[in-house]
Amino acid sequence: MISKIERGEVQPTAALLARLSGALEITLSELIAHAEGDDRRLSRAADQEVWSDPDSGYSRRAVSPGTGSPLELVEVELPAGAQVSMPADTFAFIHQQIWVLSGRLRFIEGDTAHELSRGDCLQLGEPAHCSFVNHTMQPCRYLVALAKRQR
Repeated sequence: MISKIERGEVQPTAALLARLSGALEITLSELIAHAEGDDRRLSRAADQEVWSDPDSGYSRRAVSPGTGSPLELVEVELPAGAQVSMPADTFAFIHQQIWVLSGRLRFIEGDTAHELSRGDCLQLGEPAHCSFVNHTMQPCRYLVALAKRQR
């Protein structure tokens, strides 16, 4: 599958990219930035990389510039009725917080469901299988702030 992605024969899903980044212990943004050879310190809105999941329509904008920073910001739009699930190993090496910018988000973290509305901010707990769910008729926008865990 990786060779098909490299040749541009298939577009990877969010779940596949999450598994790859988890296996490499790098964030999704780092995975994309390394592929692009990006080492900027300033990230202009017009130049921010946007990637969309072909299965769910989920889109993520890498707000933070380049690679190497201890903090990363990612803006996500989850379409109405969409759901994206990520395995626990995706989160094993990072701390994350989710801040809802607009709409409503159900974030399922293991066996716990968090109902989030505009302005709510959730700090994720220990790594667990997670799902981002938008049960509404409107898109949901949220910001993910993440930092690598210290070893």
